[in-house]
Amino acid sequence: MTRKIGPALAAGCTVVVKSPGETPFTSLALGELAHRAGIPKGVVNFVTAMKNTAEVGEALTTSPTVRKISFTGSTPVGALLMKQASPTLKKVSFELGGNAPFIVFDDADLDAAVGGAISSKFRSSGQTCVCANRIYVQKGIYRDFAEKFSEKVRNFRVGSGFGEGVTHGPLIHDRAVSKVEQHVNDAKEKGGKVTVGGQRLPDLGNNYFQPTVITGMNSKMQLASEETFGPVAGLFEFETEAEVVAQANATDVGLSGYFFSKDIQRIWRVAEALEVGMVGVNTGLISDPAAPFGGVKKSGFGREGSMYGIEEYQTTKMITLGGMGEPLQGA
Repeated sequence: MTRKIGPALAAGCTVVVKSPGETPFTSLALGELAHRAGIPKGVVNFVTAMKNTAEVGEALTTSPTVRKISFTGSTPVGALLMKQASPTLKKVSFELGGNAPFIVFDDADLDAAVGGAISSKFRSSGQTCVCANRIYVQKGIYRDFAEKFSEKVRNFRVGSGFGEGVTHGPLIHDRAVSKVEQHVNDAKEKGGKVTVGGQRLPDLGNNYFQPTVITGMNSKMQLASEETFGPVAGLFEFETEAEVVAQANATDVGLSGYFFSKDIQRIWRVAEALEVGMVGVNTGLISDPAAPFGGVKKSGFGREGSMYGIEEYQTTKMITLGGMGEPLQGA
């Protein structure tokens, strides 16, 4: 949200923010902070909605007063908003769904790769658009990686964010839990082996699910083609660069991708070949205010952050002056 508001204000725009229906208080807190910072009334505005979200979205996208739409969310909703905005020819930018591949080559630093995969997959319990969704590990180190990775996950502690020693909390709603459970069950039915987790945690509440690791993954499983958006790590085995890049690119979205390797030539080959907007090399964390954030394919277009982010809220105007060929006065 702040990645949108900041550059819009810097470009001289006023802003209307439609907050997520499930988490409105964060948006309202930003509104209070804007007030305390001295931003005048009417410059940064917040609209909260849950049951009437679709109506609010349509009002914003079709209004001739609104000149720019920036949206973060699912690809289907992004496509709908783009369609609604088209009659008024609004400028639009979208950060939509992802299905991030995380590749570990056999020349990688194994411990660093395990740590990077943990950070990328399980931050916010897997509920970010750039979380690793498919973890590909080269055959020669697959078993060692799976053992080390699973051991790390076993040490997680799930519970309330106020609990001592808690590392991971709940999912956003019951639909998220149902999707996670569906992906786990589908993988098990198609030959996957759950090495850690795999179950709901009803004693903690309706929206809790165990951090889960599944080995023996294959391309026929739902997790291979759908974004889980939850704490499930599926480990796929591969043999060659060409094979894994083809598998990584076998999706209609392309937000982020990660891989670990010590070979500098391989780093450039694979980074250029991955069909994503952002690549993390030997790191599981890529978000930074100075870095352009955005994707390709059905992950959307436009960039947030960096020097490029403000351009999404600007248009180029050309002014040509004629009659400027007069001699110097007094010459």
